[in-house]
Parts: sequence; structure tokens; C-alpha cells
Amino acid sequence: MRAYLGIDIGTFEAKGVLVDGDGAVLASAARPHKMLSPQPGWAEHRPIEDWWKAFSSIARELMEQSKVAPSDIKAIGTSAIGPCMLPLDGAGEPLMNAVLYSVDGRATREIDDMTAAVGEATILDRCGNILTTQSVGPKILWLKRNRPDIFERAARIVTSTTFLVEKLTGVSVIDHYTAANWSPLYDVGALDWCEDLAPGLIRRDRLPRLAWSTQIAGSVTEKAAADTGLAVGTPVIAGTVDAAAEALSVGVLDIGDMMLMYGSAIFMIEITAARVRDARLWSAPWIFPGQFAAMASIATSGTITHWFRDQFARELDRMSGIATLAAEAAQSPAGARGLVMLPYFAGAQTPLHDARAKGAFFGLDLSHTRADMFRAVLEGVGYGVAHIFDTYRQLGQEPQTILAVGGGTRNHTWTQAVSDITGRGQIVRERTIGASYGDAFLAAHAIGDVPLDRIKTWNGIAATITPNVANEAIYRHQYGIYRALYPLTRELWNTD
Repeated sequence: MRAYLGIDIGTFEAKGVLVDGDGAVLASAARPHKMLSPQPGWAEHRPIEDWWKAFSSIARELMEQSKVAPSDIKAIGTSAIGPCMLPLDGAGEPLMNAVLYSVDGRATREIDDMTAAVGEATILDRCGNILTTQSVGPKILWLKRNRPDIFERAARIVTSTTFLVEKLTGVSVIDHYTAANWSPLYDVGALDWCEDLAPGLIRRDRLPRLAWSTQIAGSVTEKAAADTGLAVGTPVIAGTVDAAAEALSVGVLDIGDMMLMYGSAIFMIEITAARVRDARLWSAPWIFPGQFAAMASIATSGTITHWFRDQFARELDRMSGIATLAAEAAQSPAGARGLVMLPYFAGAQTPLHDARAKGAFFGLDLSHTRADMFRAVLEGVGYGVAHIFDTYRQLGQEPQTILAVGGGTRNHTWTQAVSDITGRGQIVRERTIGASYGDAFLAAHAIGDVPLDRIKTWNGIAATITPNVANEAIYRHQYGIYRALYPLTRELWNTD
């Protein structure tokens, strides 16, 4: 028996799988957790409770389910939400809750200050990305300004995947794809940390060591083995952000391949022939040397469906409530009877990059039902996807193949609306388990057990979603309203 373990920590849930050399799932497990919001615009996780304890309990459950011996697990891959900002003490223990990715907007002042000091053009040229709420550099500056005691005590500042790998191996590493979101601390041309763009912010010896995702970071320590039940000495790869692992899990390998992830956020990754230099999108080295990726995101998508269920459908079962709402939305006509939603519930990410943007429902009247409103939620995210596709097209980077993944792919009303709105088909693989499946594959590939293109046989095509041309006219009209709403309302919320 040769098995491979993959565990991913998401925004609301941790998931894990054990797979064999043919990609068959031997066991799977999940643990829910909450995203904490102690202040408006903040988003946090508890690293021990939400990340490490979940990882440990999932690992034990997978071995118990499958009856796979710890010694039969030949490699471990892990991923997590990112980029996060987490200060650790000298023993590797968290000094505070982890500050999450772009959904956390606490560092808007620091974004403005750093951009003014360095210059947006310089940051884009050197780092590959302008400073946004996705950037870790401004959040480190926020920590230094607002929690100076914690900043001074921090032996190093890490991200989520780094924390997990360090708990497993005692080694602090970060992959290049993730590090590219640490602007202005990462030089994308040099593939190295840089200090000259933010002098005095943080020394590089307080940052993780850089690595490629499939490099072996280290092996399971005796302490980690006691916590997880894994075998001492099992190889652990450096890993990556959840979205990258998820892209690989559905076969995003070639130039022009794009992952469209329906998760708590919409995240899109396209493999490109060269680095894309445009402030509207994010750019990074891909998880393998010599490849590049252009990324985009809508900060809140699945998060809005959770919010809607909790606020307007409390009588529904928490686990099945969103499926019930989706069934209701299927009875509402395309276009939600004139209702349009802006999905900027945690600011606007690509291509607008406006952390102060707000969500909205436009066009409500007394005839609208809960079904119409939930359909408008799904379609509003679809209009956001169309806006991003327009940006890729303008840059000459229109995707050739779109592979859909994530929990939202189970919502056919949603995926069909996105295809109808964008006019683009989507491929859904047999396994939409997500990042944990990609983690397991990366682990197997890292130790030489499977070639890279084997993922396409591990995970075949289950369905293809094609646009319904009968809905083209109504969605073209509604999309026009959507695009007009942001510039018309922007000044109303940007009052500070």
C-alpha cells in the first residue's frame, strides 16, 4: 500500500483525503469552523483550534476510516487559505489570531501609505501586484503600528500553510506562489524576498524560507506524530494556497487553462505563457518553476449565500438550507425579475480593487420574493465573474478552457447562471473535493510516484455546462445595470 495524505484548511471548513496511487479516495473527512469578525471589516481564524486541531483530528479519522497504517502514508501535502498574516513566538506558538486574506480589510490606511511612499508603478513592476487587501505587507505594517508589543515579540510572521508545515516538521517555509502576495516584500523577478521597498518594516530572517510547492520541506517530527498519529519521518511538501492546490486537482496544467473556484470567495487562476503586468489582476510565479499565473477574485460569493441563509432563512436546516434556497431560486426566472445584487460585501477585489465598496440589492419592489433575492445573489456573483472575464479578454488572456471546482458546483442554478451570463462553457470534473485532493496529488508527485499529467486520469470529466442562449438578452441587459451601479454609487460609501 502506498497512500498519500492531503489536508486543506478553508475559510469555513477543513477537509482531508487519503488517496492511493491511482487517485482513488480511500477516506475523506471534514471539520467545520467559523470565520471570526471581531470588528467590522476584520476576518480572523484561531490557528490552534481552527487549523492544527482540525488537521490532527482529520488525519486520525482518515487512518481510522481507511485502516491505512501510518507507515503506508508515503507523503503529506497541505494547503490553506491565504495569504494570511500570523505572528509566532520563538517556539512557533501563535501570538494572536490569524489575520485572513483579502476578506480582512483592516489595513486600508497602510495600503494607502505604502503605495504613496513607494509608488504604485514601482510596486507593480517589482512585486507583480499592486497593494490591496490581499497583500500581507500592509497587514504587517498594521501590526507594527497597532500591536507593537506583539510585533516585537514575534520571532517570525507566517501564513496559514507555513504554520501547518512548521507544526508538522519544525521547518518554516513558504512557496513562491503564496509569497507573491506578500507585496511589497517579495520581488517577483528575483524570486526572493526584498527589503528595499519597505525599509525597516521587517527583517528577512523573520520571514519563512522560500521554496517551490513540491519541494520536501521536512519530515514529521515526534511531537507532530504524537498529535496526529502520523509516522515519524514521513515527508511533508512545502505546499501552497488552497486555490492553487484546487486548480491542480481539476487538471489546470496548460497555458490557457483556468480554474473557476466556487467557494467562500470566487477565485480564478489562469496559466499564462508569461507574467501578466496589469494592476487589475494579480500575478505570481506558478507552483512549478518557469510557469506563471494570472489571478482574480470576488471576495465574497459563497460567504454571501451563508449570510443570506443565516439572516433570511433561519427556519431552514443549517446543513441543507443553501440547497433549499437554490431550489427556490431555480423557480425564479433568469434575471431575478429585474433584481441586481452587487457582491461587494467585503469590498471589491479584481478588477476594481476598492476595499471600501459595499454590497447592495438594486431594483427591489413589493413583488419580489426570497427566491428572487437568492437568485439575485447567485447572478450577482455571475456578473462579477463576467466583469473579470472582460478584463482577461482586454489583456489578450481570454481563457481557453474553464474548469469549475468547489462546493458551489453542486448548485446547478448557480453554475448555469454563470455560463449564461458569461457565454462560456465550464467543465466539471468527477471529483470536486477541492484543494485536499490536489494536496495529495502534489505529495505523490513530489516523491516521484506519479507524473504531473496523471491528474487528468486521476480526475476525469463528469459534466460540461453550456450557455443557454435563450437567456442571453436578459442577462446582457442585467449585466449592463450591474456595471453601471458601482460607478454611480461609489462616492456614496467612499466618504472618508
